Amino acid sequence: MTPSWSEFINTQQGLPYYKELQQKLTQRRASGEVVFPPEDDVLRAFKISDLSDTKVVILGQDPYHGAHQAHGLAFSVEQGIKIPPSLQNIFKELHKEIPDYQIPMHGDLTHWAKQGVLLLNTVLTVAEGEPNSHSELGWQNFTHAAVSYVSDNVDNVVFMLWGAHAQKLSKLINDRKHCVLKAPHPSPLSAHRGFFGCRHFTMANQWLTKKGKSTIAW
Repeated sequence: MTPSWSEFINTQQGLPYYKELQQKLTQRRASGEVVFPPEDDVLRAFKISDLSDTKVVILGQDPYHGAHQAHGLAFSVEQGIKIPPSLQNIFKELHKEIPDYQIPMHGDLTHWAKQGVLLLNTVLTVAEGEPNSHSELGWQNFTHAAVSYVSDNVDNVVFMLWGAHAQKLSKLINDRKHCVLKAPHPSPLSAHRGFFGCRHFTMANQWLTKKGKSTIAW
């Protein structure tokens, strides 16, 4: 069978950790806890483009915890929602790197995902108003396996690891066949320590061009 996201997800969903994770989420929702993103969007990052089309992986930590923000893509918010500070800084870096880049009026990164950018949080759910509240549920088993799955089954992918949390996952990536880029996190707390000026978006497209792949229209 050709490796695919559906094959990966079906395999993970059959494992004991995943069933236990879903039971915990069901209990939390039943108790009245508001969980983001909506249930249908939890695995959205895996549904927009095929595994074989993956060109770039950008790792976030956990979803936005405000109402109507998280929709299953790391760093992204739906149109009409105020652009969060980390994403504002991502757009600022793009504007510095690419002379004619126009900063969008919205924070929906679906157009990146459709081009093969996997926008993956390492934890895929969160309780309203409580950052990192689901970090102990077991999502890392799933998302770490997903990073390994990309590394093993796709060639010449660019992995952007921003901040210490994401950089811990570098051990899951075969850096002999992939491009691994590291920088501080784009949050206001750390962006000035080296995220600004990292040139990751330019470097990603240079790598893709060198490997005979089409570039990302950021």
